Amino acid sequence: MLIGLARTSTLEQVAGLEGQVRDLEAYGCKRVFKEQVSSTAEREQLETGLGILRAGDKLVVTKLDHLAKSVQHLSQIIKKINSVGASLVILDLGGTAVDTSKPTGNLILNVMSSVAHFERAMMLERQREGIAKAKAKADGRYLGRKPTARAKIGLVKLALDKGISKAQICRDLDISKTSLYRIIGELMG
Repeated sequence: MLIGLARTSTLEQVAGLEGQVRDLEAYGCKRVFKEQVSSTAEREQLETGLGILRAGDKLVVTKLDHLAKSVQHLSQIIKKINSVGASLVILDLGGTAVDTSKPTGNLILNVMSSVAHFERAMMLERQREGIAKAKAKADGRYLGRKPTARAKIGLVKLALDKGISKAQICRDLDISKTSLYRIIGELMG
């Protein structure tokens, strides 16, 4: 059986979720599990989908980033899939479909995972170097990135006082709901 998994990281990405479901159903998925959660959050639908896999089944995702949050997480998922004799299909991995039930698909996924792991390690190394430079410039203190949404606290207060909806404030000021509610908490606290 083909089992689909569609995921977006926020509730606002309705069109993205619908597009994934459409593509998974077009591929032939009989069951499609849908989630709208961050990859770092509890993934109940992923776990349910993995739990019903049987030998010969395929878990299908449209893109790799809809499945795993890291190379290590991907490895754990693949182990679960392989442990029951199932396989993974990624409909678009760099412009091509990959099916781990075939040796070439398995090779491509392993190479891509290794490249992603390498790139992540290099990015973290560059980040550490940048932090060290910043600390050297600032007498050993690292202040991090300048907050962007908090700089708009006065505009948020003004908009709230005028009765503008929270959704409109987010759009007008180009800030996330999370940032808006953080600012509201600071204004009330």
